[in-house]
Amino acid sequence: MESFEHADEDLWVFAYGSLMWRPGFAYLERAPARLIGLHRGLCVFSFVHRGTPEKPGLVLGLDRGGACRGIAYRVDKTLRAQTIAYLRAREQVTMVYREAWRDVLVAGEPERRVRALVYVVDRGHPQYAGRLDLDQQLHYVRQGHGSSGANPDYVLATVAEIEAQGIRDTDLHRLAERLKGHESRPRSSAAALKP
Repeated sequence: MESFEHADEDLWVFAYGSLMWRPGFAYLERAPARLIGLHRGLCVFSFVHRGTPEKPGLVLGLDRGGACRGIAYRVDKTLRAQTIAYLRAREQVTMVYREAWRDVLVAGEPERRVRALVYVVDRGHPQYAGRLDLDQQLHYVRQGHGSSGANPDYVLATVAEIEAQGIRDTDLHRLAERLKGHESRPRSSAAALKP
């Protein structure tokens, strides 16, 4: 694995889920960023933070293909090793993510290309959920509750942060609407009266 843990330069971290709204580490800079070749998806069964092995929740992972808009954090080089250790303890509890280094485009004038630490889902891990349909996602998110709290709170906080960045993630927004009870259905339909 490529390692810049002790390199004499600032650390960049790419956030696409809860790290966007709850990083948990000190940083010098926070900016919108894009990652090409991976996309954000609710593709990880959560057994710890937002669920249990008996009642899994569902959290985000970076999966193959597409692109992802998120946040890039720049961490002072003196806090580099400490920040990586913190992220490993947070993200690698069950080793469902692979630690990787990817080029990320950081917004600004001019746009910058930086090498950032990212956590990519391990498709061979038992917690990899793959692509679930909306009803399946809703089931797991509604039931999920783990050491970091309720799964619906995680999804809604992530959607709020995505919206604050001017981003729309159609799948996540549809799920959030269902969680809030604002599912789009024709008003004339009897089904619209059901929860």
